[in-house]
Formats: sequence, structure tokens, C-alpha cells
Amino acid sequence: MEQRAVTLFLAGDVMLGRGVDQILPHPGEPALRESYVRDARDYVALAEAVNGPIPRPAGFCWPWGEALPVLDDAAPDVRVVNLETSVTQDGDFAPGKGVHYRMHPANLPALAVARPDVCVLANNHVLDFGLRGLEETLDRLADARLRTAGAGRNATAACRPAAVPLPSGGRVLVFSFGMPSSGIPRTWAAGAGRAGVAFAAAPDAAAAAAFAGRVRQVRRPGDLVVASVHWGSNWGYAVSRDEVRFAHALVEAGADVVHGHSSHHPRPLEVHRNRLVLYGCGDLVDDYEGIGGHRRYRDDLRVLYLASLERDTGRLAGLRMVPLRARRMRLEHAPAEDIAWLRAALDRCSRSFGTRVGLGPDGTLVPRPAHA
Repeated sequence: MEQRAVTLFLAGDVMLGRGVDQILPHPGEPALRESYVRDARDYVALAEAVNGPIPRPAGFCWPWGEALPVLDDAAPDVRVVNLETSVTQDGDFAPGKGVHYRMHPANLPALAVARPDVCVLANNHVLDFGLRGLEETLDRLADARLRTAGAGRNATAACRPAAVPLPSGGRVLVFSFGMPSSGIPRTWAAGAGRAGVAFAAAPDAAAAAAFAGRVRQVRRPGDLVVASVHWGSNWGYAVSRDEVRFAHALVEAGADVVHGHSSHHPRPLEVHRNRLVLYGCGDLVDDYEGIGGHRRYRDDLRVLYLASLERDTGRLAGLRMVPLRARRMRLEHAPAEDIAWLRAALDRCSRSFGTRVGLGPDGTLVPRPAHA
């Protein structure tokens, strides 16, 4: 009997801290140490000034809004999100950082409602409240039975992939690591006796070889591999040659999907050797409404990536990108004019990667070869 494809839900940054945390049932301490904003509730006020009142307290489902029924309908086999916040009431503000994110542990149901199979943690906010904050984050996620990858109490744990069993056999292995280009301090790297994140100093041959070695150690026949990488700038569509070469090297080392994140808006996508490369998924949940300065990137528009892989080969069988937009700190379906804008933006920036982006019959965005 032919095996069906495996569908992955791949999300960019899920930032349930700061302003989002303040609208949930158990808001944490709102004090911030930012240059212009000293109270997380000010981010709620900015969003309300642009799009209208937000209920307080909002239910745990509120930030996800209309994304939840979309995911229920799609029924992905595995859900992977980049959890870009610490989950803690402990720890001190990490020095030398302009922005710190944390969510109250009692608000973890706001993450659990999306039913993530893996929370990747190798990012530039998971240690915003130091080692104590990271350790509580790991404990709280473990207590909630949420798998993690990319951070741990030592380098071995941080580099260990999350393994999600598939009903038909085999697993999806999610490797998570981050780079300084995304703002991760080098001092956050996990060591032999030190908690921290899985850290790659640069997108180079050494990092690709290290990834290849980890894949060889744990991969079994029937496994699919996701390389989840926190890298690159927050804004802009440019991808460096080194990053492109590195993404290709990850595929050649065994990655079936390269799941890139860090940018606040979606970036180019590519299909390399029949494997999906997402150079930046953009934010999915955050408190950025009302913040000016980068509106030409339309970071209010968000994407749910639903990638289907051939079960026996790992090749990309299909990709649907569901356009959403953020209003009142809640995801809703994007209107037609916003979908058209997003399609055109992704189409322009992906052309040089041999990929065009079209509109599917169901209103989702779909990749097509540039020569088609």
C-alpha cells in the first residue's frame, strides 16, 4: 500500500511574552528595560490605538484566532514552532540586550492550544532572563509535555534533536540551532557543563559538517529531518551567499526541510534538490501592532506554512502557505488585497532562487518553478 505524505506545520517566531502576556489570564511583571518603553502594557495600548480594543483578560486561544481552525482542518502530522520567549518568573534581565521577552508560566496554555509537537528554542530571547530563566523555561515546557530542541542544560542536550514518532513508522527529527546574525550572543552557547543554546558561529562548512555528524548519529531508516535555523536580520529580503550555500549544504547533509526564522516578515523560499528551504518564516504571534519604522515590509501579514513531504524519500510533495494578518493581537484571515500584496512580495524575492509564488484555488499561496 502506498504511503501517504507527511505534512508539517512550520511556524516562524511565536512571541507570547511582553504585550501578549499582558492580555492573557495571568499577566506577569510588566516592567521592561527598553529605551522607549518601560511597561509591557504600552504595547497593548499601541495595538488598540491602531485596531481597536483588546479584551483583558483574553482567552488562551485569542492570540491564535482563526489560525486554530485552519490547523484543525489541515491536520498536520507534526507542528513545529520557534518559541521566541522565556517562560519564567525567575532570573534577572540579561545585560547588554535592548529587548527582553518572557511569559508567565501560568499562561503556557496559550502555547499548548496550538498543539505544537516541537518548540525550537535556539533563538535570541530564550535566555533573556539568564540561566535561571532558561532552566525554568525547560522545566515548565517539560511539565507541559512539550518537546523542545535547541537549548538544554549542556551542549549535548542542546544539540539533541526532538524526535516525533509518526503513526506509519519512522520519526520526524527536528534539529535546532542559532547563529550570531540573529542576535544570539556567543556567550549563550551551551557548553560541556553549561546550559545554553545550540550555537553555530557562522553559516560555514564547519557548521554544516557538525550538523551532518549529528544526523548520522541518530537518523534511522524512515526518519525525516528538519533543520531549524535562527539566523539573519530582522528586516529585508536579502539572503547572503554564505547563507544560501549553507542551506544547500544542510540539504546535502540530510535535511529534508530547512526551517529558517528570525526575520519579522516572510523571506524568500526555494526548492533545492526537491527539498524545501524557507529562508525566513516571519513572525506568527507577536505584539508589534502600532510600532512604526518598517511598515513597507507589512509585518502585520503572517503565514502558516504547511509542507507535505513524500514519506519514503523526504522530497517536497506540496506546500501551502496560508496568509493571515494580525489585528488586536489576534490572527485573522487576510483580505484579498493583502493576499495579493504578500504573493507579489514573495514572488519577487524568490525568483532568483528559481521559485515563483502563485495563488492556489483555495486562496493559499503555492510555489511554482520559475520556468513554469
